[in-house]
Amino acid sequence: MASIYLDHNLRTPKYIAVFNLALVDLLGNSAMVPKVLNIFLFNHPHISYNDCLTFLFFCYVFLSMQDLNLVALSYDRAMAIVYPLHYQLKVTHKFMFCLIASFWVFVIIVVLIAIGLLTRLSFCESVVIKSFFCDHGQIYRLACNDYTPSDITAWILPALILWLPLLFVLLSYLSIGYALAKVATVRERMKGFKTCTAHLSLVAIYFLPILITFTLGANIEPNARIINLSLTSVFPPMLNPIIYVLQTQEIKESLKKFLRITTHYKNRKLLEEVTVSWKDCPFSSRSPIQGPNFEGMGKHALLCMPPMEQLGTAHLHLGLAMASSRTPRIPSK
Repeated sequence: MASIYLDHNLRTPKYIAVFNLALVDLLGNSAMVPKVLNIFLFNHPHISYNDCLTFLFFCYVFLSMQDLNLVALSYDRAMAIVYPLHYQLKVTHKFMFCLIASFWVFVIIVVLIAIGLLTRLSFCESVVIKSFFCDHGQIYRLACNDYTPSDITAWILPALILWLPLLFVLLSYLSIGYALAKVATVRERMKGFKTCTAHLSLVAIYFLPILITFTLGANIEPNARIINLSLTSVFPPMLNPIIYVLQTQEIKESLKKFLRITTHYKNRKLLEEVTVSWKDCPFSSRSPIQGPNFEGMGKHALLCMPPMEQLGTAHLHLGLAMASSRTPRIPSK
């Protein structure tokens, strides 16, 4: 996120989606990991009803935004490879900002509707949620009254947030494969496909565990559901920065540039500190030694060495003085 924000070369529509993906990963882990650690490490499994619904809202919003960000990135790659001449016109900063903003609005509205349907349910028997967070499917099945609207929502939500995005990603890569098949040389095909490897890795890491979980639904064992959802919640945010740094040349160059600037700044600060120490040195030419007072010489020995420019100048003057003091020789006949 810092490299994208600081480097003007990375302020492209593609990296707007990458920045939003990194932001969603950071916010998602910030919402889920502290509560999960509080449950498992400190043995605090209890949560109030309102806090549970709030926890559900943030977890589902950030989890849903991850795959919608993958949709935005797949659209960007499809336009760049299938329509390279029209890419600058079709994928602009304004378009990418509007696309990301529409995803946020859509996800927030859908999750709020699901939570609103949960508020009409009554819980008169067990209130134990068999999950490591406030899972929507595990909550509405505990209700005593009719939960048909929530059950229908539980089928619609995966279709809107998982199946449709996955279908769009698959169609975009089919179009990319068809466009690359028409390229004459194998080298150009591999070069075009290499730009999609980072995105394909993220798609596989995110969709495989979560699709298994939501496809099996209530038939999956609770422990298996917990493991799959935890893999989906923790591993993609952890691997996203690593994958994009290792497989994206632009981010590599940006990080190298940032490290060079940081190293240059540290060296400059060190040089300024040495210069200030030399000016303040009591044994420098500005403050000559009076008499045989050599106490404290050990403390300032390293700081009181004159700069190399002054040493070079002193040696030059000494050489000129010695040359001028020599008696000129007249060649003998």
